[in-house]
Amino acid sequence: MEIKQQLRLSQQLVMTPQLQQAIRLLQLSRLELIEEVGRELDNNPVLSDEDGGEARSRGDEPRGRAEGQPSKLDEPEAFARTTEANTTEKASREVDWEKFLENRTLQTPPGGGRGGFDELPPIEQNLTKPRNLHDHLLWQLQMSDFSELERRFAELVIGNLDDKGYLDLAGVERPDGTRTPDLTIEELADESGLNPEDAPLVLEMIQNFDPIGVGARDLRECLLIQAKAAGYEEGEAVLTIIQNHLHHLERHNYQAISREMKLPLEDVYEAAKEIQDFESRPARNFSDQDDRTIGITPDVYVMKDGGDFVVVDNDRGVQRLFINEALTKRLMKDPSAKEFIGEKLRNAQWLIRAIEQRRKTIIRVSECIVEKQRDFFEKGVSFLKPMILRDVAEAVGMHESTISRVTTNKYMHTPQGLFELKYFFNSSIRRVASEDIASESVKQAIKKLIEEEDKGNPVSDQAIVEMLEKTDGIKIARRTVAKYREMLGILASSKRKRLF
Repeated sequence: MEIKQQLRLSQQLVMTPQLQQAIRLLQLSRLELIEEVGRELDNNPVLSDEDGGEARSRGDEPRGRAEGQPSKLDEPEAFARTTEANTTEKASREVDWEKFLENRTLQTPPGGGRGGFDELPPIEQNLTKPRNLHDHLLWQLQMSDFSELERRFAELVIGNLDDKGYLDLAGVERPDGTRTPDLTIEELADESGLNPEDAPLVLEMIQNFDPIGVGARDLRECLLIQAKAAGYEEGEAVLTIIQNHLHHLERHNYQAISREMKLPLEDVYEAAKEIQDFESRPARNFSDQDDRTIGITPDVYVMKDGGDFVVVDNDRGVQRLFINEALTKRLMKDPSAKEFIGEKLRNAQWLIRAIEQRRKTIIRVSECIVEKQRDFFEKGVSFLKPMILRDVAEAVGMHESTISRVTTNKYMHTPQGLFELKYFFNSSIRRVASEDIASESVKQAIKKLIEEEDKGNPVSDQAIVEMLEKTDGIKIARRTVAKYREMLGILASSKRKRLF
């Protein structure tokens, strides 16, 4: 046993704090970046955000355009407008607000025929929001004559409805991979203090709320509730088909239903027509979020300038960061704060550099995508070319993981619409005697064929294979057509057939 000292040289990859921060910022979406910048402004005293006019007066270039483009401030009219706007904004900051508010208080409100805005209802009463199934059912519950225990049980039922409006009592998966046991309505009754024998009756009352069938535990129960509410009685064909032959009905196997029920085929058709009018998803007309309020702000714009496409980054809403030099110099004079301010100054410089590098990287990747997918921007989705991350990584001189981070949750506004950057990466599908085609283009071709089909005689997956090879020269397997069809949310031909 002995102690020795050895010198050894080795190479290893070490991620510095600056690199870690740059990678983290690179994969943030636009909204997450705005939140991150706001947090840094709150936590770092040497950081400040200034408006575009002040930044340009310090000799900074305006953002929101690609490198190499002429600035709009070079034009005399644009420069005059900007100068006038800056002067107006500066004058507004110099207003004596205390004197202004004092004068406003002394003024008498002008008379009006309607008595001003004080008599109008508050703005909250004029706002609208989409109908929510949960709130809609709770409103009906409040209007119903339930006891306190029944109301508590009903609230548990309403709280366990899924997106379709069915009562979901299935167990949930634990973090360790195991599942909790499934619940029963009797256990919900015990939890609410209700007698378990009364639970089915209260559940039946909830299932007859609007929309009819809400709170059903499966499709069969949902259809039965609606059939009984429509006036059908036991022994009638509609109820019997729902109770015993729903699996045949889903496959349009009316001959089997007719054979087993010993009914004429015409009667089975008539009953199937009635069942077709029932709602299989009670929550279809209700939504937890308003699709009209969902907005995506693009990170870059692609605009056509003459014969070329120009990529312009969108910095609207993203605060631009600067070092507060006056405050930094003042604080650096204090010996006790010198070390703290030095660390905050380094962090501020790293952040500003990382955000600028993020912007340049997104621009470079977007320009590469535009260059490789020019036919798409000119002619549309059917001309989308196969492209993988490696193609862009080799073109811009970056790693594939970096390209993956850049294209995640980043959006591009194009002449063809708004697309996520990942949309342009597709696997290739071989064509006969022609160049390969992108898988997304094949999906759109399948969707178009199904939209144009005869609804009474829908095309099968094998027929789609033959049509694609004949018309577009696309050689594809039937199972691939089935996979793409399922990804598009389109049913099989047997379930798309319309007989009525």
